[in-house]
Amino acid sequence: MYTSGTQIKSIAMQTKAIGIKKFRENITSLWKEAREKDIKYIVMHHNMPIFEVTPLKEKELIIDKLAADIAKARQEVKEGKVYTTEEAYKILGLK
Repeated sequence: MYTSGTQIKSIAMQTKAIGIKKFRENITSLWKEAREKDIKYIVMHHNMPIFEVTPLKEKELIIDKLAADIAKARQEVKEGKVYTTEEAYKILGLK
């Protein structure tokens, strides 16, 4: 049987089950706590899990942005959108 605030232990991240009503009422404090304490919430509705909330780490966001930037740069190279060294220096005001 489900009880509010049930904790499930995991190796890397703490997991807590929480009712949908409590989740809706406390979403702001819960996401902050999840991020600070590395907690994953399993949101329940009538004793059935309906979704999970897992905090994103800043490091993951940076890596995702870097991967997107690299993919964009590779596409630009394929399209011939490149600069010579002299053009780059001029754009950056180095010459």
